[in-house]
Amino acid sequence: MTISRPINAGQAATLAGECRAEIHGLHRVPSDVPFVAGLCVLGGVYVLLIAGMLLADLSFTTPGNFLAALRSEDIRYAIRLSLISCSITALLSLWIATPIGYLMSRYPFRGKAIFDAVLDIPIVLPPLVIGLSLLILFRTPAGRFVERFIPVTYAVPGIILAQWMVACAFAVRTMRTSFDQISPRQEQVALTLGCSQSQAFWQIVLPQARRGILAAGTLAWARALGEFGPILIFCGATRMRTEVMPTSVFLELSVGNIEAAVAVSLLMVIAAVIVLLLVRALGRPPWNG
Repeated sequence: MTISRPINAGQAATLAGECRAEIHGLHRVPSDVPFVAGLCVLGGVYVLLIAGMLLADLSFTTPGNFLAALRSEDIRYAIRLSLISCSITALLSLWIATPIGYLMSRYPFRGKAIFDAVLDIPIVLPPLVIGLSLLILFRTPAGRFVERFIPVTYAVPGIILAQWMVACAFAVRTMRTSFDQISPRQEQVALTLGCSQSQAFWQIVLPQARRGILAAGTLAWARALGEFGPILIFCGATRMRTEVMPTSVFLELSVGNIEAAVAVSLLMVIAAVIVLLLVRALGRPPWNG
């Protein structure tokens, strides 16, 4: 049987120092360099692939070919129709995404998880399926009734509808995130002071969500610009009628005019870069400037 003896403060400090030295000797902290290097290599492969694609596009064409493509009447029509349809789609997306995002952020209700899953369907479905579903929808009696007043299938309104079906889902997600980041405390205080729910929304919540609204609209515009599958199935790719920039790339490739296809692709890349920069700037929290 071992009898422990009391030790003084000096001995305790010496013993603690020896224990720390032994622990550090047995459990040395490894270097973080291999870990960071691995992250850089894995991420760098993807970034280099993106940069390589862009450089390949730039090296394939010349400024003369680029300007010649822009002088084409078909391509100018596609650019005009893309700008107009994408702008209308962005506005329609905001008109729907703002109330849905607020509803999903603030109100619990039965079946909310199912409703939330339905909102994600346009994001996860293949674009061709969305176009085919729209085509079938407008072959039903209800769809034929609508087409008596507004031609949708294989027409410009169909382009806007096909773009909106996908772009609005992204706008809804952005708006819900924006409303989630706004504390409901100010709304509750306004309600206790006599404001109605609508007054609190318009005067308190919506001004604070202005950056989210701009980011959602910009993202919806960019997503609409890149839509191809639903438009091709639902509206076709008719020159000077339902030709937008993605379908213009398809049509130019189908006739072997690769230079024009690359020129339109570069225009879309430039638009995408501008939109991404705007989304990054508008998506920053106000306290970050």
